[in-house]
Amino acid sequence: MSKPLLDRFLSRAVRQGRLGVVFADGSASTYGTPAPGFPEIVLRFTDRAVPRDILMDPRLGAAEAFIDGRLLIEEGDVMGLVSLLRANNAWDKGGDIRNASWLKRLVGRASFAAEQINNRVSSKNNVAHHYDIGNDLYALMLDAEHWQYSCAYWPREEMSLTEAQGAKLAHIAKKLHLTAGQQVLDIGCGWGGMAIHLARHHDVHVTGITLSEEQATLARQRVQAAGVADKVTILLEDYRDTAASGRRFDRIVSVGMFEHVGRAQFETFFKACATMLADDGVMLLHTIGRFGGPGTTDAFTRKYIFPGGYIPALSETLAASEKVRLIAADVETLRLHYARTIRTWYDNCLAHRDAIIALYDEKFFRMWTFYLAGAATVFEHGGMCNYQIQYIRTRRALPVTRDYLIGSSGGSPDEPGRLRGR
Repeated sequence: MSKPLLDRFLSRAVRQGRLGVVFADGSASTYGTPAPGFPEIVLRFTDRAVPRDILMDPRLGAAEAFIDGRLLIEEGDVMGLVSLLRANNAWDKGGDIRNASWLKRLVGRASFAAEQINNRVSSKNNVAHHYDIGNDLYALMLDAEHWQYSCAYWPREEMSLTEAQGAKLAHIAKKLHLTAGQQVLDIGCGWGGMAIHLARHHDVHVTGITLSEEQATLARQRVQAAGVADKVTILLEDYRDTAASGRRFDRIVSVGMFEHVGRAQFETFFKACATMLADDGVMLLHTIGRFGGPGTTDAFTRKYIFPGGYIPALSETLAASEKVRLIAADVETLRLHYARTIRTWYDNCLAHRDAIIALYDEKFFRMWTFYLAGAATVFEHGGMCNYQIQYIRTRRALPVTRDYLIGSSGGSPDEPGRLRGR
Protein backbone atom coordinates (compact mmCIF):
# COMPACT_ATOMS: atom_id res chain seq x y z
CA MET A 1 0.00 0.00 0.00
CA SER A 2 2.86 2.41 0.77
CA LYS A 3 4.33 2.18 -2.72
CA PRO A 4 1.22 3.51 -4.58
CA LEU A 5 0.85 6.30 -2.02
CA LEU A 6 4.50 7.30 -2.41
CA ASP A 7 4.03 7.21 -6.18
CA ARG A 8 1.20 9.75 -5.86
CA PHE A 9 3.24 11.88 -3.46
CA LEU A 10 6.30 12.00 -5.73
CA SER A 11 4.18 12.65 -8.83
CA ARG A 12 2.94 15.83 -7.16
CA ALA A 13 6.29 16.75 -5.59
CA VAL A 14 8.49 16.44 -8.72
CA ARG A 15 7.26 18.14 -11.89
CA GLN A 16 10.44 19.75 -13.24
CA GLY A 17 13.71 17.84 -13.28
CA ARG A 18 13.82 14.05 -13.09
CA LEU A 19 13.69 11.69 -10.14
CA GLY A 20 14.14 8.00 -10.75
CA VAL A 21 13.36 5.47 -8.00
CA VAL A 22 14.27 1.80 -8.00
CA PHE A 23 12.19 0.03 -5.36
CA ALA A 24 13.27 -2.92 -3.22
CA ASP A 25 11.22 -5.35 -5.37
CA GLY A 26 13.17 -4.32 -8.49
CA SER A 27 10.43 -2.17 -10.04
CA ALA A 28 11.26 1.39 -11.06
CA SER A 29 9.41 4.66 -11.59
CA THR A 30 10.39 8.04 -12.97
CA TYR A 31 8.92 11.40 -11.96
CA GLY A 32 9.06 14.83 -13.57
CA THR A 33 10.26 16.22 -16.88
CA PRO A 34 13.82 17.36 -17.68
CA ALA A 35 14.13 21.13 -17.25
CA PRO A 36 17.09 23.56 -17.30
CA GLY A 37 18.49 24.18 -13.85
CA PHE A 38 16.73 21.21 -12.24
CA PRO A 39 18.79 18.17 -11.20
CA GLU A 40 18.32 14.60 -12.37
CA ILE A 41 18.57 12.12 -9.51
CA VAL A 42 18.28 8.32 -9.27
CA LEU A 43 17.52 6.61 -5.95
CA ARG A 44 17.47 2.99 -4.86
CA PHE A 45 15.47 1.75 -1.87
CA THR A 46 17.06 -1.33 -0.30
CA ASP A 47 14.05 -2.40 1.75
CA ARG A 48 10.26 -2.25 1.51
CA ALA A 49 9.86 -0.02 4.57
CA VAL A 50 11.42 3.06 2.97
CA PRO A 51 8.23 4.28 1.18
CA ARG A 52 6.24 3.96 4.41
CA ASP A 53 8.88 5.84 6.41
CA ILE A 54 8.94 8.69 3.89
CA LEU A 55 5.15 8.96 3.85
CA MET A 56 4.98 9.10 7.65
CA ASP A 57 7.34 12.09 7.75
CA PRO A 58 9.01 13.02 4.42
CA ARG A 59 12.02 14.83 5.89
CA LEU A 60 12.73 12.58 8.87
CA GLY A 61 11.83 9.38 7.01
CA ALA A 62 14.02 10.15 4.01
CA ALA A 63 16.84 11.38 6.26
CA GLU A 64 16.94 8.27 8.41
CA ALA A 65 16.71 5.97 5.41
CA PHE A 66 19.63 7.87 3.84
CA ILE A 67 21.65 7.85 7.08
CA ASP A 68 21.10 4.10 7.53
CA GLY A 69 22.04 3.33 3.93
CA ARG A 70 18.54 2.10 3.04
CA LEU A 71 18.06 4.99 0.59
CA LEU A 72 20.97 5.06 -1.85
CA ILE A 73 21.66 7.91 -4.26
CA GLU A 74 22.97 6.20 -7.38
CA GLU A 75 23.04 9.26 -9.62
CA GLY A 76 23.60 12.73 -8.19
CA ASP A 77 24.13 13.56 -4.52
CA VAL A 78 22.09 14.53 -1.47
CA MET A 79 22.38 18.25 -2.27
CA GLY A 80 20.92 17.57 -5.69
CA LEU A 81 18.11 15.44 -4.26
CA VAL A 82 17.01 18.04 -1.72
CA SER A 83 17.43 20.84 -4.28
CA LEU A 84 15.15 18.98 -6.69
CA LEU A 85 12.39 18.64 -4.11
CA ARG A 86 12.72 22.17 -2.77
CA ALA A 87 12.90 23.83 -6.20
CA ASN A 88 9.69 22.09 -7.23
CA ASN A 89 7.91 23.35 -4.14
CA ALA A 90 9.35 26.82 -3.60
CA TRP A 91 7.96 28.81 -0.69
CA ASP A 92 7.74 31.93 -2.86
CA LYS A 93 5.25 30.12 -5.09
CA GLY A 94 3.15 28.62 -2.31
CA GLY A 95 4.91 25.24 -2.27
CA ASP A 96 5.03 22.83 0.66
CA ILE A 97 6.37 19.30 0.37
CA ARG A 98 5.12 18.21 3.80
CA ASN A 99 2.58 15.42 3.54
CA ALA A 100 2.31 14.12 7.10
CA SER A 101 -1.01 12.93 8.45
CA TRP A 102 -3.02 15.15 10.81
CA LEU A 103 -2.07 12.83 13.68
CA LYS A 104 1.64 13.05 12.81
CA ARG A 105 1.43 16.83 12.66
CA LEU A 106 -0.38 16.96 15.99
CA VAL A 107 2.20 14.73 17.68
CA GLY A 108 4.99 16.79 16.10
CA ARG A 109 3.57 20.03 17.44
CA ALA A 110 3.15 18.54 20.92
CA SER A 111 6.73 17.24 20.92
CA PHE A 112 8.00 20.58 19.67
CA ALA A 113 6.13 22.46 22.40
CA ALA A 114 7.53 20.20 25.11
CA GLU A 115 11.09 20.79 23.88
CA GLN A 116 10.73 24.58 23.94
CA ILE A 117 11.04 24.97 27.72
CA ASN A 118 14.82 25.51 27.48
CA ASN A 119 15.67 26.16 31.11
CA ARG A 120 19.32 26.55 32.13
CA VAL A 121 19.98 22.79 32.29
CA SER A 122 18.29 21.89 29.01
CA SER A 123 19.85 24.89 27.24
CA LYS A 124 23.36 23.72 28.13
CA ASN A 125 22.57 20.12 27.12
CA ASN A 126 21.06 21.25 23.82
CA VAL A 127 24.09 23.39 23.00
CA ALA A 128 26.44 20.52 23.89
CA HIS A 129 24.52 18.21 21.54
CA HIS A 130 25.62 20.28 18.55
CA TYR A 131 28.69 22.28 19.50
CA ASP A 132 30.54 19.88 21.80
CA ILE A 133 30.85 17.15 19.16
CA GLY A 134 34.44 18.33 18.71
CA ASN A 135 36.22 21.31 17.22
CA ASP A 136 37.97 19.13 14.63
CA LEU A 137 34.83 18.89 12.51
CA TYR A 138 34.32 22.64 12.46
CA ALA A 139 37.99 23.18 11.61
CA LEU A 140 37.40 21.17 8.43
CA MET A 141 34.16 22.94 7.52
CA LEU A 142 34.41 26.61 8.51
CA ASP A 143 36.62 29.46 7.32
CA ALA A 144 40.11 29.10 8.75
CA GLU A 145 40.51 32.67 10.04
CA HIS A 146 37.26 33.73 11.70
CA TRP A 147 35.69 30.36 12.59
CA GLN A 148 32.21 31.70 11.88
CA TYR A 149 29.38 29.15 12.10
CA SER A 150 26.75 31.61 10.89
CA CYS A 151 25.65 33.34 7.71
CA ALA A 152 28.44 35.15 5.85
CA TYR A 153 27.93 38.37 3.90
CA TRP A 154 28.63 38.24 0.15
CA PRO A 155 28.70 41.73 -1.41
CA ARG A 156 30.87 40.39 -4.25
CA GLU A 157 30.51 37.10 -6.11
CA GLU A 158 34.24 36.43 -6.26
CA MET A 159 34.84 36.52 -2.50
CA SER A 160 36.24 33.56 -0.60
CA LEU A 161 34.44 32.21 2.47
CA THR A 162 37.04 33.86 4.73
CA GLU A 163 36.52 37.22 3.00
CA ALA A 164 32.72 36.89 3.20
CA GLN A 165 32.86 36.10 6.91
CA GLY A 166 35.17 39.07 7.44
CA ALA A 167 32.69 41.23 5.55
CA LYS A 168 29.91 39.96 7.85
CA LEU A 169 31.86 40.91 10.97
CA ALA A 170 32.60 44.38 9.55
CA HIS A 171 28.97 44.85 8.49
CA ILE A 172 27.75 44.07 12.00
CA ALA A 173 30.42 46.31 13.55
CA LYS A 174 29.07 49.24 11.52
CA LYS A 175 25.59 48.64 12.88
CA LEU A 176 26.94 48.62 16.45
CA HIS A 177 28.30 52.18 15.86
CA LEU A 178 31.25 51.57 18.16
CA THR A 179 33.52 53.96 20.05
CA ALA A 180 36.92 52.94 21.41
CA GLY A 181 36.88 51.81 25.02
CA GLN A 182 33.26 50.68 25.08
CA GLN A 183 32.13 47.53 26.89
CA VAL A 184 30.58 44.96 24.53
CA LEU A 185 28.70 41.76 25.37
CA ASP A 186 28.79 38.96 22.77
CA ILE A 187 25.96 36.52 23.59
CA GLY A 188 26.75 33.13 22.07
CA CYS A 189 30.33 34.04 21.21
CA GLY A 190 31.21 30.76 19.50
CA TRP A 191 34.95 30.36 18.94
CA GLY A 192 35.60 34.06 19.55
CA GLY A 193 35.68 35.37 15.98
CA MET A 194 33.38 38.34 16.59
CA ALA A 195 35.07 39.26 19.89
CA ILE A 196 38.53 39.15 18.30
CA HIS A 197 37.38 41.28 15.35
CA LEU A 198 35.78 43.96 17.53
CA ALA A 199 38.72 44.15 19.94
CA ARG A 200 41.32 44.25 17.15
CA HIS A 201 39.62 46.71 14.80
CA HIS A 202 37.57 48.89 17.17
CA ASP A 203 39.56 48.93 20.41
CA VAL A 204 36.64 47.85 22.58
CA HIS A 205 36.47 45.45 25.53
CA VAL A 206 34.42 42.33 24.79
CA THR A 207 32.88 39.81 27.16
CA GLY A 208 31.92 36.70 25.24
CA ILE A 209 29.57 34.13 26.75
CA THR A 210 28.80 30.61 25.55
CA LEU A 211 27.32 27.39 26.95
CA SER A 212 29.68 25.17 24.95
CA GLU A 213 32.75 23.99 26.84
CA GLU A 214 34.49 23.06 23.59
CA GLN A 215 33.89 26.53 22.16
CA ALA A 216 34.97 28.34 25.32
CA THR A 217 38.26 26.44 25.52
CA LEU A 218 39.22 27.09 21.91
CA ALA A 219 37.92 30.68 21.97
CA ARG A 220 40.28 31.49 24.85
CA GLN A 221 43.19 29.99 22.93
CA ARG A 222 42.29 31.97 19.81
CA VAL A 223 41.94 35.21 21.78
CA GLN A 224 45.41 34.66 23.27
CA ALA A 225 46.92 33.88 19.88
CA ALA A 226 45.33 37.00 18.37
CA GLY A 227 47.01 39.19 20.97
CA VAL A 228 43.77 40.63 22.37
CA ALA A 229 43.60 38.80 25.71
CA ASP A 230 43.70 42.16 27.51
CA LYS A 231 40.49 43.19 25.72
CA VAL A 232 38.49 39.94 25.49
CA THR A 233 37.09 37.73 28.25
CA ILE A 234 35.39 34.43 27.41
CA LEU A 235 32.96 33.04 29.99
CA LEU A 236 31.09 29.74 30.17
CA GLU A 237 27.87 31.42 31.23
CA ASP A 238 24.12 31.58 30.56
CA TYR A 239 22.84 34.99 29.43
CA ARG A 240 20.27 34.88 32.24
CA ASP A 241 23.07 34.67 34.79
CA THR A 242 24.94 37.52 33.10
CA ALA A 243 21.81 39.68 33.42
CA ALA A 244 21.38 38.67 37.07
CA SER A 245 24.92 39.83 37.82
CA GLY A 246 23.88 43.47 37.33
CA ARG A 247 26.50 44.26 34.68
CA ARG A 248 25.58 46.69 31.92
CA PHE A 249 27.13 47.07 28.49
CA ASP A 250 27.43 49.84 25.92
CA ARG A 251 26.85 47.38 23.11
CA ILE A 252 25.35 43.90 22.82
CA VAL A 253 25.81 41.61 19.84
CA SER A 254 24.39 38.15 19.32
CA VAL A 255 25.03 36.17 16.15
CA GLY A 256 23.42 32.79 15.49
CA MET A 257 22.37 32.25 19.11
CA PHE A 258 18.73 33.39 19.19
CA GLU A 259 17.70 30.28 17.21
CA HIS A 260 18.63 28.21 20.31
CA VAL A 261 16.66 30.29 22.84
CA GLY A 262 13.32 28.56 22.27
CA ARG A 263 10.04 30.35 21.66
CA ALA A 264 8.98 30.10 25.30
CA GLN A 265 12.09 32.08 26.31
CA PHE A 266 11.87 34.94 23.79
CA GLU A 267 10.53 37.44 26.32
CA THR A 268 13.08 36.26 28.92
CA PHE A 269 15.89 36.81 26.42
CA PHE A 270 14.86 40.35 25.51
CA LYS A 271 14.16 41.29 29.12
CA ALA A 272 17.71 40.20 29.96
CA CYS A 273 19.12 42.19 27.04
CA ALA A 274 17.15 45.31 27.99
CA THR A 275 18.43 44.96 31.56
CA MET A 276 22.05 44.69 30.41
CA LEU A 277 22.01 47.36 27.68
CA ALA A 278 23.08 50.89 28.66
CA ASP A 279 20.49 53.64 28.28
CA ASP A 280 22.29 54.96 25.18
CA GLY A 281 23.34 51.48 24.06
CA VAL A 282 22.97 49.64 20.76
CA MET A 283 22.26 45.95 20.21
CA LEU A 284 22.56 43.89 17.03
CA LEU A 285 20.71 40.58 16.78
CA HIS A 286 21.67 38.35 13.84
CA THR A 287 19.40 35.32 13.57
CA ILE A 288 17.97 32.84 11.13
CA GLY A 289 14.31 33.72 10.61
CA ARG A 290 11.16 32.69 8.82
CA PHE A 291 9.36 34.42 5.99
CA GLY A 292 5.70 34.65 6.93
CA GLY A 293 4.32 33.71 10.32
CA PRO A 294 5.39 31.43 13.18
CA GLY A 295 5.86 27.70 12.60
CA THR A 296 7.41 24.62 14.18
CA THR A 297 10.79 22.90 13.95
CA ASP A 298 10.79 19.73 11.85
CA ALA A 299 11.40 16.36 13.50
CA PHE A 300 14.77 15.72 11.80
CA THR A 301 16.26 18.99 13.04
CA ARG A 302 14.87 18.51 16.54
CA LYS A 303 16.22 14.97 16.78
CA TYR A 304 19.61 15.19 15.10
CA ILE A 305 20.73 18.81 14.85
CA PHE A 306 19.27 21.43 17.20
CA PRO A 307 17.15 19.96 20.01
CA GLY A 308 15.25 22.75 21.71
CA GLY A 309 15.89 25.15 18.82
CA TYR A 310 13.32 27.19 16.96
CA ILE A 311 13.59 29.49 13.94
CA PRO A 312 11.63 32.66 14.78
CA ALA A 313 9.33 34.66 12.56
CA LEU A 314 10.07 38.38 12.45
CA SER A 315 6.64 39.10 13.89
CA GLU A 316 7.14 37.07 17.08
CA THR A 317 10.71 38.37 17.53
CA LEU A 318 9.57 41.98 17.39
CA ALA A 319 6.51 41.26 19.54
CA ALA A 320 8.76 39.88 22.30
CA SER A 321 11.25 42.77 22.13
CA GLU A 322 8.50 45.40 22.12
CA LYS A 323 7.39 44.28 25.58
CA VAL A 324 10.61 45.58 27.12
CA ARG A 325 10.62 48.80 25.06
CA LEU A 326 13.53 47.93 22.83
CA ILE A 327 13.26 50.03 19.68
CA ALA A 328 13.90 48.18 16.41
CA ALA A 329 15.96 50.88 14.71
CA ASP A 330 16.82 48.88 11.61
CA VAL A 331 15.89 45.49 10.13
CA GLU A 332 17.81 43.93 7.25
CA THR A 333 16.68 40.71 5.55
CA LEU A 334 19.50 38.60 4.10
CA ARG A 335 17.72 36.38 1.60
CA LEU A 336 20.40 34.35 -0.19
CA HIS A 337 23.62 34.92 1.73
CA TYR A 338 23.23 31.87 3.95
CA ALA A 339 22.51 29.56 1.03
CA ARG A 340 25.88 30.36 -0.49
CA THR A 341 27.59 30.08 2.91
CA ILE A 342 26.18 26.62 3.60
CA ARG A 343 26.93 25.36 0.11
CA THR A 344 30.55 26.33 0.74
CA TRP A 345 30.50 24.40 4.04
CA TYR A 346 28.99 21.44 2.20
CA ASP A 347 31.76 21.54 -0.41
CA ASN A 348 34.34 21.69 2.39
CA CYS A 349 32.80 18.61 4.00
CA LEU A 350 32.87 16.71 0.70
CA ALA A 351 36.51 17.68 0.25
CA HIS A 352 37.28 16.32 3.74
CA ARG A 353 35.00 13.28 3.56
CA ASP A 354 37.64 10.77 4.61
CA ALA A 355 38.80 12.90 7.53
CA ILE A 356 35.25 13.37 8.82
CA ILE A 357 34.51 9.64 8.54
CA ALA A 358 37.72 8.93 10.42
CA LEU A 359 36.58 11.29 13.19
CA TYR A 360 33.09 9.78 13.40
CA ASP A 361 31.76 7.24 10.87
CA GLU A 362 29.93 7.05 7.52
CA LYS A 363 26.49 7.36 9.15
CA PHE A 364 27.52 10.64 10.76
CA PHE A 365 28.87 11.92 7.45
CA ARG A 366 25.58 11.10 5.71
CA MET A 367 23.59 12.73 8.53
CA TRP A 368 25.73 15.86 8.44
CA THR A 369 25.60 16.29 4.68
CA PHE A 370 21.83 15.72 4.70
CA TYR A 371 21.57 18.49 7.29
CA LEU A 372 23.70 20.88 5.22
CA ALA A 373 21.81 20.07 2.01
CA GLY A 374 18.48 20.76 3.68
CA ALA A 375 19.80 23.94 5.27
CA ALA A 376 21.23 25.36 2.04
CA THR A 377 18.14 24.67 -0.03
CA VAL A 378 15.67 26.01 2.52
CA PHE A 379 17.38 29.40 2.06
CA GLU A 380 17.23 29.04 -1.72
CA HIS A 381 13.67 27.76 -2.10
CA GLY A 382 12.09 27.38 1.34
CA GLY A 383 10.78 29.82 3.91
CA MET A 384 14.02 30.76 5.71
CA CYS A 385 16.21 33.86 5.67
CA ASN A 386 18.48 35.77 8.04
CA TYR A 387 17.46 38.88 9.93
CA GLN A 388 19.77 41.51 11.35
CA ILE A 389 17.75 43.57 13.83
CA GLN A 390 19.35 46.65 15.36
CA TYR A 391 17.90 47.67 18.72
CA ILE A 392 18.26 50.82 20.80
CA ARG A 393 16.72 51.91 24.12
CA THR A 394 16.49 55.61 23.30
CA ARG A 395 15.74 57.16 19.91
CA ARG A 396 18.80 59.43 20.10
CA ALA A 397 21.32 56.61 20.51
CA LEU A 398 22.16 56.60 16.78
CA PRO A 399 22.47 59.19 13.98
CA VAL A 400 19.11 60.11 12.47
CA THR A 401 20.11 58.74 9.04
CA ARG A 402 21.76 55.48 8.02
CA ASP A 403 24.73 57.17 6.34
CA TYR A 404 27.06 55.81 9.01
CA LEU A 405 26.59 52.35 7.48
CA ILE A 406 28.15 53.45 4.20
CA GLY A 407 31.88 53.48 3.56
CA SER A 408 34.81 52.52 5.73
CA SER A 409 34.37 52.12 9.49
CA GLY A 410 37.81 50.88 10.45
CA GLY A 411 36.86 47.27 9.86
CA SER A 412 38.79 44.41 8.35
CA PRO A 413 40.63 44.66 5.03
CA ASP A 414 37.88 42.46 3.57
CA GLU A 415 35.22 45.01 4.34
CA PRO A 416 33.20 46.13 1.26
CA GLY A 417 33.17 49.80 0.44
CA ARG A 418 29.43 49.91 -0.09
CA LEU A 419 26.37 47.96 0.87
CA ARG A 420 24.90 45.74 -1.79
CA GLY A 421 22.62 43.29 0.01
CA ARG A 422 20.83 40.56 -1.89
